[in-house]
Amino acid sequence: MYVVTGVTGRTGAVAARTLIEAGERVRVVVRDAAKGEAWARQGAEVAVADLADVPALSDALSGATGAYLLVPPSYTEPAPIARGQAMAAAIAEAVAAARLPKLVALSSVGADRPDGTGLILVNRAVEQRLAATGAPATFLRAAYFMENWAGVAGVAAAQGVLPSFLAPLDRAIPMVATADIGRAAARALREDWTGTRTIGLEGPAAVSPNDVAAAFAQALGRPVQSVAVPEAGWAGALSQAGFSPGAVDGFVELNRAINSGHVDFATDPAAGHRRGTTPIDAVIAGLIKTAV
Repeated sequence: MYVVTGVTGRTGAVAARTLIEAGERVRVVVRDAAKGEAWARQGAEVAVADLADVPALSDALSGATGAYLLVPPSYTEPAPIARGQAMAAAIAEAVAAARLPKLVALSSVGADRPDGTGLILVNRAVEQRLAATGAPATFLRAAYFMENWAGVAGVAAAQGVLPSFLAPLDRAIPMVATADIGRAAARALREDWTGTRTIGLEGPAAVSPNDVAAAFAQALGRPVQSVAVPEAGWAGALSQAGFSPGAVDGFVELNRAINSGHVDFATDPAAGHRRGTTPIDAVIAGLIKTAV
């Protein structure tokens, strides 16, 4: 039986659904019992636990063959990095208490870097804390989420302009669909391994902001032009979107690290890489259906 966290988000939901469809027994972890009802109808067990609640999470992990674990982001927390690091410590304590036989955890490209990565420092803490438990662990270092463009889908649809923090606009970087991450998590959970392994996850091809704009244009049936947002304008745009000052600082440093190449698969010592199959066009088409 596999335990899956993060099922109210994208990657956890796909991981749980993939395992259920493969005939595996699944227990989902939710904070709100009402959000587990749909999973119960699909045949999953439901455990109610906050990921920061060590006794409750330990109970949820008890008896499992393995678990998919993640620290969900929170952009409204005053200190999101400290909060994420504390949650990573709590999850690791629960893993040890439950004597979990193996785990798969969501991480990020750049988690190999000790500093200068902003919010990715949470992923680094996840890896370090969970590796220290001694449980066989697989860390999925995911590339830039294709779904990160959801926040500007409405602007692209309404104005024909795609604001981008990523620059230069013609520079392609690895990106990955969250559905592919979820499927990779389910696949990894069903594998056998010893010790700690790290897997880099990316999509079928590197993607530039210009490529994303072209995908929006294709989905909308009209031109969309990518426009680089000057770094001086990042903080204001993020604050307007509801980010806390701490989240703004973490996100700005993260984007600066991507643009400078400080965060890059080329410098990531991940032991293995796997590619998803979902192209950027398919993800953007889905985002447009939601935004329009």
